[in-house]
Amino acid sequence: MAGPVAQSLTGINIKSSQNRLLIKNGRVVNEDGMEDADVYIEDGIIKQVGRNLIIPGGTRTIDATGLLVMPGGVDPHTHFELEMMGAKTADDFYKGTRAAVAGGTTTIIDFVLPEKGQSLVEAYNHWRQKADNKVCCDYALHVGVTWWSPSVKKEMQQLVTEHGINSFKMFMAYKDAWMLNDYELCQVMETCVELKALPLIHAENGSIIARNTEKLLAAGVTGPEGHALSRDEEVEAEAVNRACVIANQMNAPLYIVHVMSKSAVQALRLARTRQKQPLFGETLAATIGTDGSHYGNACFRHAAAHVLSPPLRSPDTPAAIVDALAHDDLQIVASDNCTFHEKDKELGKDNFSKIPNGVNGVEDRMAILWQKAVNTGAMDPCRFVAVSSAAAARAFGLWPRKGRVCEGADADLALWDPRRERAISARTHHHATDFNIFEGQHVIGSPQYVIVNGRVCLDDGELRVVEGFGKFLPTPPNAPAVYGARGERAPSAAPPAAPESPRASPIYTNGTPTELSISNKQMEGLSVSGCSTPTGRKMREPGQRDLQNSTFSISQELEGLDTKTSVRVRNPPGGKSSGLW
Repeated sequence: MAGPVAQSLTGINIKSSQNRLLIKNGRVVNEDGMEDADVYIEDGIIKQVGRNLIIPGGTRTIDATGLLVMPGGVDPHTHFELEMMGAKTADDFYKGTRAAVAGGTTTIIDFVLPEKGQSLVEAYNHWRQKADNKVCCDYALHVGVTWWSPSVKKEMQQLVTEHGINSFKMFMAYKDAWMLNDYELCQVMETCVELKALPLIHAENGSIIARNTEKLLAAGVTGPEGHALSRDEEVEAEAVNRACVIANQMNAPLYIVHVMSKSAVQALRLARTRQKQPLFGETLAATIGTDGSHYGNACFRHAAAHVLSPPLRSPDTPAAIVDALAHDDLQIVASDNCTFHEKDKELGKDNFSKIPNGVNGVEDRMAILWQKAVNTGAMDPCRFVAVSSAAAARAFGLWPRKGRVCEGADADLALWDPRRERAISARTHHHATDFNIFEGQHVIGSPQYVIVNGRVCLDDGELRVVEGFGKFLPTPPNAPAVYGARGERAPSAAPPAAPESPRASPIYTNGTPTELSISNKQMEGLSVSGCSTPTGRKMREPGQRDLQNSTFSISQELEGLDTKTSVRVRNPPGGKSSGLW
């Protein structure tokens, strides 16, 4: 009898050890501060954060010397397996979430988009069927309101109370498809307030776009450049202003997806001065990582691959959008990942209005943001965490379970190597397409390890995702950041002080005008402390040079520091874990 019992107990111990992970010697980064701390994970949950932790034997240990231990990214805007404009997106829920994890994102929120007249609940069930058995990381859903009737209102209530939906998207564009008129927008926003859900809106003037498209095609403008000409910045800014006015009149909070232009940011900034309820602004990796000059490329394949709505803007837009993120005019960076194969983009070969709209971004979102914002000194790592994970988690009621490294949170982490250099390329990315809008861009800073619900899915640079490992996340109504529960804050409100605890960090110290503040002495052992402000907004003061356009190199600055330049995984004293990580 003793033999079988012993074997059974051994099996239990082995299984338990597979669910234990210790991250040592890293620097934990949250939106409100940084600290030198170890992180112990068990059964997919962060159990301890601190030093000198007491850990069970058989725990796998990752030596994170030289790495930033950050919350896994939260991308609140993806389109996987979406059918639109006569095509279907290339990235399904497996390939899309695989790419997300490869880039450090551990939670995505996709969009259920019903056809006009289709039941919202039916569409929701269809999305769940597509996603549940494929996702490599956790996911939630927004639901689009693409038509209006009393039955739609009833189904919105059902989705909130029975199916874990707390956000609904409306379109002011895509005339004769998903677009609602202003009266319908009022009704949807009022319903969202009743249900304590967050209204989302695609802000472009669809009627102007439709008329401009007709005129451009009649004038013989049929190529991808016509897409941008049909919907300039004014068309976006007008809709942003109108959406904000409608929301204010309905006493509703509002989340504006993919803010793409300086004019739209200005409209958002002005609206916020009069808005009675929280107003969230989201932008994209594409907005800060590339620009609209590609629409003039003579190669249709190249130009069409950059078509999305609203379109990419002038070459000076990316820096302006980064600045808006740093100063809290915008709060969130998403991807709007909506990839199409070349053959699908060719549906608009002779008519730009038929080019399926969408680009990649879910994999490169965090690296592009780090390169364009942190490496330039526009924001520090705390603000990076805020705009890449924490703010989205707050907006959709997932914080602090997601978007924070703390005891009790889900063990979704990105162990970020700020020195890792690579060139972005379609040859090496994990999307289902052979084109990348960031092709050839050199970035410094990428994840070395990515942990999803306690499982190491990017292991020292090697991707080891599991199809179907992720789970659906119900998002609760009445999110504190949206409807104002105590202790939360609306965008642009005074940020909270760093939490009072033994792990609270001192205030961050800015660098000199000629150095990146997380380099050199501050980077020594990654001993950066705190944030430049309580929200960690920026490291570069007005008038300082943009280090992105200088000869500055993180790698050169860090050479010779007394820190480890590689990360190793070692077996703990309790023995080697036999788990698959």
